Amino acid sequence: MVTLDEAFEGIDRAIANTKKNLANSRQLFESYLNDIFIQKSDEWEENKLGDIATFRNGLNFTKTSKGESIKIVGVKDFQNHFWIHEDQLDSVTIDAELKEIDILRKGDILTVRSNGNKELIGRCILAGDISEKTSHSGFTIRIRIEREDIYPQFIVHFLKSRELRKQLTESGGGISISSLNQQGLSLIIMSFPPFIEQKAIVAKIDELAVETQRLEAIYRQKIAALNELKQSILQKAFTGELTADTANHTTKVAQEVSAA
Repeated sequence: MVTLDEAFEGIDRAIANTKKNLANSRQLFESYLNDIFIQKSDEWEENKLGDIATFRNGLNFTKTSKGESIKIVGVKDFQNHFWIHEDQLDSVTIDAELKEIDILRKGDILTVRSNGNKELIGRCILAGDISEKTSHSGFTIRIRIEREDIYPQFIVHFLKSRELRKQLTESGGGISISSLNQQGLSLIIMSFPPFIEQKAIVAKIDELAVETQRLEAIYRQKIAALNELKQSILQKAFTGELTADTANHTTKVAQEVSAA
């Protein structure tokens, strides 16, 4: 059992280090995103969100609703996505026909209005090109930017920043179900540079996001490989094939996988 303990200790240490690297990569991205909006230039324009956007609560419907069949964006479709994944949306039947004002269009931002998990309040997602008639559920609020000199992607990144997320979750009210309302959204202070600079900032954020996702994928693969190695060692222990040399070799392999 000593050799088994030694092998497991080496693997567990490598897994812990890899998980730390995984967390650090995400933290680095979030810190970069947060710094952009904290260290803004004095030349940036400042407005309340309610002065540059309009809001619309989502639709309520039931299984007995009889009317038009449409695609719907619900809370489950947000996750950590930046864009709405149209191919993953559910179809629902609503009462009567969908009003024009409730149809999502490119550039619309959705935010979670109500959910049992307070940490999900204020989570955002952006609508790209939408091929089918689509709306959003009553647990969400639509934010529609009404100025052409404001880049919706820039606003979404701001709404996903750590400080703003903290403000949103703290403003969520309720007892069993936390909620965010249009008034709370309208009072959010937005700061933004000229349109060209907004697009340049988004490009830099997106570039770092791609690199962060690449690193996260590598770290997750390493963790999976280390867990498989652990299962292999356990199998050898059960069959009596585990030796001190095997344990040492396993520790070395675990270190190499973690460091690679």
